[in-house]
Amino acid sequence: MFSASYHHYIDGKQGAFCSKIVHVIQKDRLFHTPPVTYIFAVTEILKINSMKKINKGFIYFICMVSAMGGLLFGYDWVVIGGAKPFYEMFFGIAGNPQLQGLAMSIALAGCLVGAMVSGSLADRIGRKPLLLTAAIIFLVTAWATGMFDTFPAFLCARFVGGIAIGIASGLSPMYIAEVAPSDIRGKLVSLNQLTIVLGILGAQIVNYLIAEPMPAGTTIPAPDSWNVQMGWRWMFWSAAFPAIAFIVLVFFIPKSPRWLAMKGHTDKALKILTDIGGSDYAHREVKAILDARTAESKQSQGGLSTLFSRPFRLVLVLGVVIAVFQQWCGTNVIFNYAQEIFSNAGYDLGEMLFNIVLTGITNVIFTFVAIYTVDRLGRKKLMLLGAGGLAIIYAILGTCYLFHVTGFFMVILVVAAIACYAMTLGPVAWVLIAEIFPNRIRAIGVATCTFALWVGSFSLTYTFPLLNTSLGSYGTFWIYALICALGFVFFAAKLPETKGKTLEELEKELVDKKEK
Repeated sequence: MFSASYHHYIDGKQGAFCSKIVHVIQKDRLFHTPPVTYIFAVTEILKINSMKKINKGFIYFICMVSAMGGLLFGYDWVVIGGAKPFYEMFFGIAGNPQLQGLAMSIALAGCLVGAMVSGSLADRIGRKPLLLTAAIIFLVTAWATGMFDTFPAFLCARFVGGIAIGIASGLSPMYIAEVAPSDIRGKLVSLNQLTIVLGILGAQIVNYLIAEPMPAGTTIPAPDSWNVQMGWRWMFWSAAFPAIAFIVLVFFIPKSPRWLAMKGHTDKALKILTDIGGSDYAHREVKAILDARTAESKQSQGGLSTLFSRPFRLVLVLGVVIAVFQQWCGTNVIFNYAQEIFSNAGYDLGEMLFNIVLTGITNVIFTFVAIYTVDRLGRKKLMLLGAGGLAIIYAILGTCYLFHVTGFFMVILVVAAIACYAMTLGPVAWVLIAEIFPNRIRAIGVATCTFALWVGSFSLTYTFPLLNTSLGSYGTFWIYALICALGFVFFAAKLPETKGKTLEELEKELVDKKEK
């Protein structure tokens, strides 16, 4: 009985090595531990040793190029925050909360469209061609947004640009998760969040440098100033430069090996995986992919109907809650509505632009903390730290707004919120979304969660000026504190730990056991 299970488990060089160990164990009666225990111990050692053969230069290059979709996502998403006071004056919508909210959130409506189509297109044409498509859309809409002189045309350009954000936001981490070795997958997927925050910081610095200096105490820009007439245009045009770089570099990365294997191109998948980790690693990964595909072939094919079927409902709910919570925790309004947040804290327009850069630097620094800790502390601990930490910070921030506290202490609180978010919820949510779904529904699952994320982002961004006007800043941040507290309770009860597990192992743990 042992021989059958043993030979079923092992194969190739790894199996030959394990069989020698078992032979020694069976020959030496001093050992009383069952041989299968040693087999698993040895294979874990072999797995660790195989990580030393990973071509880190190659894997980091392709992951960084893919993560440029995240950089453009962050840049295009936040560049509007610095341009906001100037284009609002140009288009005559300053003081109109409805139109202000529409201008800020229309790109997020485009994100919903991009998220909806990205799943099916990623399965049909592959991850790499869709990344290229998103880069081209970024380039075209960066030019168009700055060119138009009418508010409706401006909104159309932002909407189409949002489609590219919606595609890139889910596709980049999904591609990285599919090429990354399991031991460093969390770190590599977190690179996508790093490029997002680098894009955010880049947009904030560029906005700060483009804007002409304004007299101290200025809270409303002059209608005939260069900032109002041309400055905001150059802020949007600046996004064209990283878009061009992305278009060029995407030609140098391979197609997703898991997508190739799922489409029957096993030889191509094997070659790419060999380039990543050597022959043994490649054969082991392809075998796991094909085994999962064989099991899936006996079931219904991936699609919305499969995603919403009973075996996948719990993992879908988990993914959607993670995605929406990442937005409803409230931190992203700081980037888009910095003018209102910092003016209510006693700062003028020039100081607001500098404070925005300060939040961007904090965002980048603490994203490095997340990259270092996500595969050490694990996903669940970081999610709990983020939800609990933000609940406390927002409760304090709202109380300070209530008692009209102004000055540097308010900046410290805002920076603390950004730091807490950047090292926890920001990157870890994308890691979890990219890894919890099985191979056959990963594209549609990630797309659905990304769609939910942008629904959350749209509702957050559109409602902030309305909430801020009706409830005040203190009431708005108290609502965010309550949401974060509820998120802490949910993650403590429902979120599993996923660090250190292959995508196929996660499939068995999160889905297969529910089918039995």
